[in-house]
Amino acid sequence: MQGSPGAGSPVRRARQQGRRFDPLGRHVRRWLPELAGRPDRWLHEPWAAPARTATVPPYRRRPGGKIGAMNDPVGPLPASWLGELKALLGPGGYLDAAADRAPFETDFRALYHGDTPLVALPDSTARVAELVRWCAAHRVAIVPQGGNTSYCGGATPRPGGRELVLSLRRMHRIRALDPAGDAMTAEAGCVLAGLQEAAAAAGRLLPLSLGSEGSCTLGGVISTNAGGTAVLRYGMMRALVLGLEVVLPDGRVLDQLTALAKDNTGYDLKQLFIGAEGTLGVVTAACLRLHPRPQSTVTAFAAVPDPAAALALLARLRGAAGHALSTFELLPRVALELVLRHVPGTREPLAGVQPWYVLVEFGLHEPEAAARERVEATLAAAIAAGEISDVVLAATLAQRDALWRLREEIPFAQRREGVSLKHDIAVAVQRVPEFIAAGAAAIASLVPGARLVTYGHLGDGSLHFNVSAGAGDDGASLRAAENTVRQAVHGLVARCRGSISAEHGIGQLKVAELERYEDPVALAVMRDLKRALDPLGIMNPGKVLAS
Repeated sequence: MQGSPGAGSPVRRARQQGRRFDPLGRHVRRWLPELAGRPDRWLHEPWAAPARTATVPPYRRRPGGKIGAMNDPVGPLPASWLGELKALLGPGGYLDAAADRAPFETDFRALYHGDTPLVALPDSTARVAELVRWCAAHRVAIVPQGGNTSYCGGATPRPGGRELVLSLRRMHRIRALDPAGDAMTAEAGCVLAGLQEAAAAAGRLLPLSLGSEGSCTLGGVISTNAGGTAVLRYGMMRALVLGLEVVLPDGRVLDQLTALAKDNTGYDLKQLFIGAEGTLGVVTAACLRLHPRPQSTVTAFAAVPDPAAALALLARLRGAAGHALSTFELLPRVALELVLRHVPGTREPLAGVQPWYVLVEFGLHEPEAAARERVEATLAAAIAAGEISDVVLAATLAQRDALWRLREEIPFAQRREGVSLKHDIAVAVQRVPEFIAAGAAAIASLVPGARLVTYGHLGDGSLHFNVSAGAGDDGASLRAAENTVRQAVHGLVARCRGSISAEHGIGQLKVAELERYEDPVALAVMRDLKRALDPLGIMNPGKVLAS
């Protein structure tokens, strides 16, 4: 094994040079082939948003003091207001041309298309606060946006032309880096990959690692409480945030930007804004918890007979390695076949065809030879117990890259294959095999011939429970059954007391589903918090909670 150790995928690091500060560059074009011909730019390169297929009626004021009632759009903003906004933001502080606004008005998956009269590009917390105060005084809604990589339309304005997109991309400074204190303070517009590199240069590890890390920003991963591949060891984003700086809906600045590991002076207010998707305020900066970099990394790809055996293997590895086990990914044969078919340069990792596979990674604080020997001994015991039938360990960084690529390219391969329905769910780890079996039976009954592509983070119980059209199928029957399939999957999740949104948030996509499946008392408390902090309903309306 060669190369510098660390958590997360090396193939991501290999791509970072070309997309370190590229919010709509190579990474996004990888997932949106229709943008493949656009040149790289640090600034958003204009592209034509897909045509709308329906006319959305204008929103009207609703009686009863409901959330967002004063903010529902009824027409475009007056020209005089736009003039005030431009003066407030200053030169370089906004985009108003239609072509420049277009990338901000369509979500990452092209599911939602809205209108904004202006994209605000403030360069400081003070400017954000001034902008929010103006918006509160004029009852203008604000849609915070980072790298625009939301899978659920969480950062896309609604139609009507009255919602202001607030992009944090000009706020990309690292304010402080304290290796001895394992802390880094950075602004919300910093791209995650750049923060990872800064931490690595200081000999520390920022363990959050996910497929969009070359495009997503700090504010976005905080606002969605992002997870990634190393949650098993390091936790969700919530566990990595020590302090926050937030502009509240009335323009006040909440300054809790400290690196304190212990602070019991009242409520832990920062937790309200982590995972709130910009509905309670605008995150402008954060103090992050860093970790020591592992001395050595061991990566293995193994064949397992079924998810139950994978679960037994997980227990064995955790018992032997403890927190050194940072990644435990489950993927089925059908997912591997999609990658082999659509991603050039990939190849079978093991001899023969196996029904299920796991990708595991260990980050150990011991010399490489000793670490590898310990992992090999544990895997040998797993083979003897029948938990795995074959396994390969990466001997070089290139081999490690190749193994990670088989996991990371699944979403791209699914997109190339054709129509697919995606579900971002989580259940208790011990119930994953039961859930997969029940889900497979439900899909077979509802959409005969469809292929279940279930993969994800078995170590923390979160799965991408995706359904692809059958081979040679144009996907029409799968599209027609989308609502039925979603209700069946989410109903099964509810019966398992799981979550219908493990990583991607609620956004616009799952507002109705949250209303359907969340505990009524929990929903009432959420609405109380929203009214208390944002009584005018100007912060990212239509997201998370129904208006």
